[in-house]
Amino acid sequence: MAAEAGPAPAGPPAQEVPGDHSPGPAQWGPAGRAVLTSPALRLTGRRLLSAIPVLWGVTFLTFVVMNVLPGDAAQQLLGANATPAEVRALELKLHLNEPFWMRYWHWLSGVLSGHLGASLTSGQPVTSILAQRLPVTFELMIYTFLVSVLLAVPVAAAAAHRPGGLADRLSMMISMAGLSIAPYVLALVLVLVFAVDLRVLPAIGFVPLGQSIVGNIKSLTLPALSIGLPLACFYTRLLRADIVEQMQGEDYVVTARAKGVAPWQVLIRHALRNSMFGFLTVLGLNLGTLIGALVIIEPIFSLPGIGQVLLQSISDRDITVVEAVVLVFALIVVLANLLTDLLYAVLDPRIRYGRASS
Repeated sequence: MAAEAGPAPAGPPAQEVPGDHSPGPAQWGPAGRAVLTSPALRLTGRRLLSAIPVLWGVTFLTFVVMNVLPGDAAQQLLGANATPAEVRALELKLHLNEPFWMRYWHWLSGVLSGHLGASLTSGQPVTSILAQRLPVTFELMIYTFLVSVLLAVPVAAAAAHRPGGLADRLSMMISMAGLSIAPYVLALVLVLVFAVDLRVLPAIGFVPLGQSIVGNIKSLTLPALSIGLPLACFYTRLLRADIVEQMQGEDYVVTARAKGVAPWQVLIRHALRNSMFGFLTVLGLNLGTLIGALVIIEPIFSLPGIGQVLLQSISDRDITVVEAVVLVFALIVVLANLLTDLLYAVLDPRIRYGRASS
């Protein structure tokens, strides 16, 4: 009788593939799958996809406007004393003799590959220009935003606490005055008062944050007030009207009052929180106005921000720098509106659950 065959010899152990230690989606667990299917992530993806045609349209429209400006770009770059041969040579060097659509395609393909090009006037890479100038503009933007919001919210709450009272009428007068003054006019008035007469704040110049925190705040205070005060006046009237409407016509306010909640608590904990939805929407939509004011105010105070570079580049027909700055500003506005939509779910969980169920 034939002997039974023994078990087959075990082969060599399976070797792990080097570098393949990340778990797949099926092994992420409930927490990982919840993140992937979260309404906030889906909303972010949809908004970012919808931002692509917006950014393309902004850059294309800017390219069109820069190309229809009167005058010759090469002649503008070289000056009035340039010879026709020098102008022709510069046009060939910068591809200004090519059709409009081809020049735009060269720029767009460079952006898609991560290269923003170089300045037509200085030859400096655009990325280095943005790296040098954008931090100053971001500092001023954040400072202005804080000034406008921190002034508007308490003043609006005080005015809405007693409609028609002294605080309401005083805030109305100040808001109307602030809305009637252009930011660049207000900038000159502030310089005259605080820099020339009182001499407590500098009129021009910029102190880096790493050099002196106090000096940095002082150098940005007048520019921030020039833009932030008119914005605060606008936000105050808008938020005050919304809070008054909430206090007079909502059932949850009547219920809170019936429970004996103090009037200030009803206003702050209930009416103000519900009024933040419209307030956030206006903040996000008004960011473009804030950026436009920054471009005008920065040269007045000699701030080394991106606004001064943008105005000079428009004057020099430096379309590479102009396109890059416009693209960055458009991206900031898109991301700010995305953040606004995400904050809605933080203020009201029902929005979050409604998206999840849908």
